[in-house]
Amino acid sequence: MKQFLVIILTCNLFLFSTASAQTKQPVAKGKLFIIGGGDRGDELMKALVSTAALSAKDYVVVLPMSSEEPDTSHYYFKEDLQKACTNAIVNFNFTSEKVNDKRWLDSLQNARLIFITGGDQQRFMKVVLHTPVYDAIHKAYANGATIAGTSAGAAVMSEKMITGNELTDTVYRATFKKIHDKNIEIQEGLGLLKNAVIDQHFIVRSRYNRLFSALAKYPAYACIGIDEATAIIVQGDKITVAGESQVVLIQKPADVKVTTTGLVKMKSVELSMFTEGDTFFIKQAH
Repeated sequence: MKQFLVIILTCNLFLFSTASAQTKQPVAKGKLFIIGGGDRGDELMKALVSTAALSAKDYVVVLPMSSEEPDTSHYYFKEDLQKACTNAIVNFNFTSEKVNDKRWLDSLQNARLIFITGGDQQRFMKVVLHTPVYDAIHKAYANGATIAGTSAGAAVMSEKMITGNELTDTVYRATFKKIHDKNIEIQEGLGLLKNAVIDQHFIVRSRYNRLFSALAKYPAYACIGIDEATAIIVQGDKITVAGESQVVLIQKPADVKVTTTGLVKMKSVELSMFTEGDTFFIKQAH
């Protein structure tokens, strides 16, 4: 009887460890460099190059699919980055016809730095989601590449992506006029940043209502507002701030409720504000 119980216990431990190994996700070796939009000054570009640790043989891939003018977006980013490095900078404007281009995909997967331009985050994800381009970005990140983006290219980093649209008010504004239940539109992003929601142009456009709306919808998430000319550098669970302005973190709301008229309320929120050189931590799912 005792031997039988030992055998059963051993089998259960084996099955549990096997299941855990199958569900546990490998930790990505790469970094994220997420810019809140606006000017990309020389110091910010130097910080990007330093984060990516580019060697002389490395190249940079620009993904301009967020933009209505992809060639122009590539041109201006290239002009900014060339002040900080001499590496080759190539433009891969993927379309529905190009998402299976093996040559482009191989180059994307092996890039040391990938930069996603500003524009419309929905336009970018419409091209990328559920395609080999999405997989190539994730493979590059897993293998140690730095994935960077600005404005719309910042919004796409998280798994829960703010589109900028309001669901109960169809007039687009730079910031929300209200904090109502079921007002914020969230879609699937790249999912490189877990357990967090990103908002951009944050201080200059006073997007607190929008980020509070995201927090009410996902109270277990950290909601991060990045101002213009400012970036967060993500490596594992550690986040470091770079640039000229501030980063706002709101998280851990207590007793989130919605009134019968759709108003959101919560008893307390943890709010922090950071500037260049500051660090904080977000527990990511591994």
